[in-house]
Amino acid sequence: MEKYIAIVFFFVLSFYLQAQTVENTSYMNQSGEKVLRIAIILPIDLTSTWQLFTTDDKLKKWIAPVAHIELKSGGSIVTNYDSTKTLLDSSSIHLPIIGYIEKELLVLKVLLNNHFPEGVRNTDQNLQEFIQFIKVDDNHTKIVSSMIGWGEGSDWDKTYNFFVKGNEWTYQELLKNYK
Repeated sequence: MEKYIAIVFFFVLSFYLQAQTVENTSYMNQSGEKVLRIAIILPIDLTSTWQLFTTDDKLKKWIAPVAHIELKSGGSIVTNYDSTKTLLDSSSIHLPIIGYIEKELLVLKVLLNNHFPEGVRNTDQNLQEFIQFIKVDDNHTKIVSSMIGWGEGSDWDKTYNFFVKGNEWTYQELLKNYK
C-alpha cells in the first residue's frame, strides 16, 4: 500500500510541476520549416482559459495593459505593452483572427510591426500562430501555441529568436496569474 501511495504522490507531483512550467517543444516539420511550439498547463477549467484569450478584461490582466479583441473570423486582437499608448499607436501589436473553433482553437495571422526589420516585414506572408486549448481535466487546461511560416535569412533568425523569448515570457506571465 505504501508503494502505491508513493507512486500516486510522484505522479501528482510530476503533474503539478509540469503544470507550473513553460515547455518549449519547438521542432522542424517534414518540410524543413521551423515550428515554434510553447505549451503550458493552467490550473483552471477550459471555459475560463478560453476567456483569458477572448475577452478584453482578461487579456488586459495577463498579456498587455492595453488590449482589445473582436472575436470573429476576420476580427483581430490588438495589444500594446505601454499603458500610455493607444491601440492605434504604431507600436501596437495587431493580430488578425484567421478563424477559431470555440474553446478548441484560435488561429492568428502575425503582423510584424515597425520594431522588426523592413526586409522581414516585407517578406512576411505566412507567419501564423495556432493556439490550441485542450481540456486535461475539470480543473486544468493545456495551451499549445505553435507559430509557423518563418522566412529565411539572418533577420528572420533574429525574429524567430525574439519570438522564442517573447512567447516564453508571455506564457510565463500567464502562469504567474494562475499558479
